[in-house]
Amino acid sequence: MAMARATTTTIALKQIKNTNSNHKKSSSDNKNEEYILLPGLPNHLAQLCLSPLHPSLLYTVCRSWRRLIYSPSFPPFFSLYALLSPRSPRPSNSIEFFSLDPVSSTWTPLPSPSSPLHLLHRHPSFISRTLPIQSVAVSGRLVLIAATNPHFLPALSHPLVFDPLSTSKRWFSGPPLPTPRRWCAAGSVGGAVYVASGIGSCYHSDMARSVEKWEVDKKDKEWIWEEMAALKDGRGRLQRSEKPVGGNAEGDAGWVERAGGGCRHFGPRGGEMFVVDEEKGTVSKYDADNDRWEEVVESLEILKGAEQIAAGRGRVCVICGSGGRIVVVDVAARPPRTWVVNPPPEMEVVSLHILPRMSLPE
Repeated sequence: MAMARATTTTIALKQIKNTNSNHKKSSSDNKNEEYILLPGLPNHLAQLCLSPLHPSLLYTVCRSWRRLIYSPSFPPFFSLYALLSPRSPRPSNSIEFFSLDPVSSTWTPLPSPSSPLHLLHRHPSFISRTLPIQSVAVSGRLVLIAATNPHFLPALSHPLVFDPLSTSKRWFSGPPLPTPRRWCAAGSVGGAVYVASGIGSCYHSDMARSVEKWEVDKKDKEWIWEEMAALKDGRGRLQRSEKPVGGNAEGDAGWVERAGGGCRHFGPRGGEMFVVDEEKGTVSKYDADNDRWEEVVESLEILKGAEQIAAGRGRVCVICGSGGRIVVVDVAARPPRTWVVNPPPEMEVVSLHILPRMSLPE
C-alpha cells in the first residue's frame, strides 16, 4: 500500500513537471502567459490547494510552484533583513540592504533608495568604535530612522521606508523629522515608531531629552511626528547599552541596560520577549505571568559577545563576532537548535530585522 502511494505521488510530480515544461515551450513567445500550477485546475483553485504546504516543499518541485511562493497573492513566509557594512573602506562608505531567503538560502540585495545614501558606520578617527545607525521593523516594513553622514551631521531629514510586499520595489519617505538627529535611540511598539534623545549638528539638552512618535499604521496623509513627554534628563542616550539586546515577537530590537555584568530587557508588554547575555552566552525568555526571565538556551560559546538580536516566528537571530556571523536559535524546537549564517563576502552585519519575504510581480 505504501509503495503504491509513493508511486502515485512520483507519477503526479512527473506529470506536473512535464506539463510545465511543455507549457514553457509552447509559450516561449509570450512571457506573460500564466504557468500551470496543477493540471486540470484553474490557477486560483490550485493555489488554494497548494497554500497549506510549506514553501520549502513547493520550491523543490517545479518552476511554477517556485514562482508561486513569491507572488503577492501567496501567503508570505518570513525572511531575515540585514543592514550590512563593507569590512574594508569604500569610496561610497555607505550601508547596503540585503534579505536572506530562508527557502533558497541566498542573500538578495534590496533596491537602492532613489537618492544615494552616504552613512558612516566606521571612521578613522574612531578606531575602536562604530557609529550607530537606527532602523526598525514596524507593521511589516523596514524603516531607516537616523544615521551620521561624512560631515558628522544627521544623514536623514525624514525616515526611509521599504515595504517587502509591494511589487514597486522602491523606498519611499516618511514624515519629515521635526529636528533631524543622530546617535539617538529608536524602537517600535504596536504599529508606532519612537525616537528618543540624540544630537543634531551639536549637543542640545532639549533634543537629548526629547521623544517623538510616528503612527505608521495611519494613512500616509495623516503621517506626522507627535511630541511625547520629555525624558527626565538627557543621560538616557549615554546610559543606553549597545549590547546585548533583547527582541520582541515582532522582530524588533529592544533596549537593555547592564548592571554588574548582567542585562535586563525593556520592551512592550504582550508577545514574547527574549534577551541574550553577552557574557554567559545564554538566551532567556520573559515569563509575563510570573514576572521573571526563564532561561531557554544554556551557555553557548558561540553566543558570547552578542551585539544585537532580532526575534520572531520562533527564531532568535543574534549578531556575533563583530558582525561577522549571525547565530540563529530555533527556540520553538525541543531542544532548541542553533546554526550559523554568514553574511555576504566582505560584509559585516550592522542590524537585523525579521519581515515578510519580498514579492515578485505575477
